[in-house]
Amino acid sequence: MKNGKLALDAKIVSSVLVSICRFLTGVRAKQTSPIANDRPCIYYANHSSHLDGLVIWSCLAPNIRPYVHPVAAEDYWKKTRLRRYLSRRIFRAILIPRHASKSQPHDENVQNDVKKEIKVDNEHTSSNKTNAISLMQNILDKGDSLILFPEGTRNTGDSIQDFKAGLWHLSRNNPNVQLVPIYLENLNRVLPKGSRLVVPIICTAMFGAPITPTHENESKQDFLIRAKNALEELHDGTR
Repeated sequence: MKNGKLALDAKIVSSVLVSICRFLTGVRAKQTSPIANDRPCIYYANHSSHLDGLVIWSCLAPNIRPYVHPVAAEDYWKKTRLRRYLSRRIFRAILIPRHASKSQPHDENVQNDVKKEIKVDNEHTSSNKTNAISLMQNILDKGDSLILFPEGTRNTGDSIQDFKAGLWHLSRNNPNVQLVPIYLENLNRVLPKGSRLVVPIICTAMFGAPITPTHENESKQDFLIRAKNALEELHDGTR
């Protein structure tokens, strides 16, 4: 694949996936404000289902999809041959490793060993975060766009969790990139967490107006709250 164009098999499979996605979710894309076509975007959304990235991707115009890369969990998308094929060949996703936290046992000697492991793991996690930002930055440097879920993990769909710092880092380094909030409604009901059964329910993807990038007088926390508020306002608008 060159210049963002999909190979023939990828075009066929992506077309089939979009049709299946629209059939299962009946997704209705709504846009509250124009989005410039001549600038890359970071589409950021609430995260409540493994279908979230596919739904956003399927709402985009066919000529835009090859230039938009979902950011997803490496452990999930590398589990099977089919998932690896879809993530690499079709979605051209940016796969990010994630690590579970450790709990400390009561034994003092074991605690010391675990503390050493946690220190190494924290350093490794910090390195992974830096690497994740670098991977996403490489995409933006090419002029392509990202689909990002700033909560980091899936929620229940009832509320939006606090955002991780990745969106802030990317905004700070890429003031020319459009930050487009997208609120996904009902995706948690189509494919509930822990379930493999897809329930056909009509869903909505509400595309909001791009928010302004962060600036030197705005703290990281203030920016993340502002970005989250933009999503919550879209949520209120779907009711």
